[in-house]
Amino acid sequence: MSQHMADVTIHIDEDIERAIRLRIQDELRGLDGVMAASSHDNRPHLLVVEYDPERVNSRQLLDTVTANGVTAELIGL
Repeated sequence: MSQHMADVTIHIDEDIERAIRLRIQDELRGLDGVMAASSHDNRPHLLVVEYDPERVNSRQLLDTVTANGVTAELIGL
């Protein structure tokens, strides 16, 4: 396992149902190199992802989110 970890926040533009947001988080967690993906009900537009940049890159994270039919962009931490 890499010693390098990175965090990124992904902003989802649309209002989406909680179930869809949870599904997206599960998909992100299923990617090799993603350690955590979370959001909060009081800020449903923001997903925070902790990942190993040697195993997955931020573009793959964003592509996973947008593959669910939402518009999103990366916000670096």
